[in-house]
Amino acid sequence: MARRRYWLFKSEPSTYSIDDLAREPGGRAMWDGIRNYQVRNLLRDEVRVGDGVLFHHSGIAEPAVVGTARVVRAAYPDPTQFDPRHPGYDSRSSPDAPRWLAVDIALVETFSRPVTLAAMRAEPRLAGLAVLRRGNRLSVTPVPADAWRLIVRLGRG
Repeated sequence: MARRRYWLFKSEPSTYSIDDLAREPGGRAMWDGIRNYQVRNLLRDEVRVGDGVLFHHSGIAEPAVVGTARVVRAAYPDPTQFDPRHPGYDSRSSPDAPRWLAVDIALVETFSRPVTLAAMRAEPRLAGLAVLRRGNRLSVTPVPADAWRLIVRLGRG
């Protein structure tokens, strides 16, 4: 059996927040809209059922990890790529040869204290995180297990 891995998934709360995930039936939802080949390849090749997810609110005044989720369904074709009414529509993609993938996640917990980028930058043990690298715009990045545990501890207060 493959060992559990950990990821940071970014979302702008005005688009989809951890509170939106909490309102979904069973706290479970499709993580869709990935339109980056590097992230698509991570979803396809590395993200597995049971992996942990740090849910990160981005694109706000104080970006922060606000809770955790787990992957509950492995990568599958993102249905939004086939819908011409959806902002993620891709006319070059077809059901026979889909370009984009989604995974399903389920909420595990919402933190009592958001773990801001500033708080993560202040913690030397988190210095290597991709989310802290200048210019990183990837919406899904790997997180080492020890960093995962530290961020969860910080978020729980």
